[in-house]
Amino acid sequence: MVLANRGIPEGDLIFYTLISLFLSAGGAAILNNVLDKELDVLMDRLGKRVEAMKTVGDKQALVISIVLMVLALFISVYFINIVNALLIILAILSYTVLYTLYLKRSSPYGTIIGGIPGALPVLIGYSAIQPSLGIGAWILFVFMILWQPPHFWALAQKYKDDYKKANIPVMPVVFGQNYTNIFILLYSISLIPLSLSLWFFGICSEYFAILVLIVGIYFQYVMLSSVLSKSNYGKAFGVSILYMLLFMLILILDIYFNTDKNQLLFQVYY
Repeated sequence: MVLANRGIPEGDLIFYTLISLFLSAGGAAILNNVLDKELDVLMDRLGKRVEAMKTVGDKQALVISIVLMVLALFISVYFINIVNALLIILAILSYTVLYTLYLKRSSPYGTIIGGIPGALPVLIGYSAIQPSLGIGAWILFVFMILWQPPHFWALAQKYKDDYKKANIPVMPVVFGQNYTNIFILLYSISLIPLSLSLWFFGICSEYFAILVLIVGIYFQYVMLSSVLSKSNYGKAFGVSILYMLLFMLILILDIYFNTDKNQLLFQVYY
């Protein structure tokens, strides 16, 4: 939203956009839990989720899920715009149908395409300001798609036995630790030049480039250390979250403080 607005948007639009996004994500997550309940019970790390589902009940959870998603779409259509609502629908369907029901259960590479619903929120936020999506929105979208696989594969490495018991064909289960580690490095390395492309296209300043390069190198160092030692995958997973948080924070602050400086180049490339 900040990227599309070239500054902090109006408070009411921020409120409606975040509320609709939270409701749709929450509803989709609950629906995912309903669809995955037979798999979740086989995984030790999801014990609390299983207990929560037993407490709420399948039918009640399904009703809550539908209510949340319908309410999210109503807010999006009524207070934001139709493009925003269509992207929310795409995120819900790509997560619950494409990923949960098909890719997750059928392919060790499902995480790659399955990153689409996790990356769509940046387009959803951008479209709330500018329904016509600019190059900055697509860079962020691709960035989040490439960030999610190493983020998830680190988790899958840590809980490989859980996924094996549930017969979920994640990459560490199907191809082993070494093969997965290669993919973790390839994807994590690709994030550094992609993050710098926001500076290259004149969307962000050189200060942004320096800061994201620093946090990117640290992220890569942690991933490389984890891969070489074949351990500390939990730390790698946690640092990947921190990396995304810092990246987005740097982006917001850079646009907020350097809008005038970058405005000319921004107009040229958009």
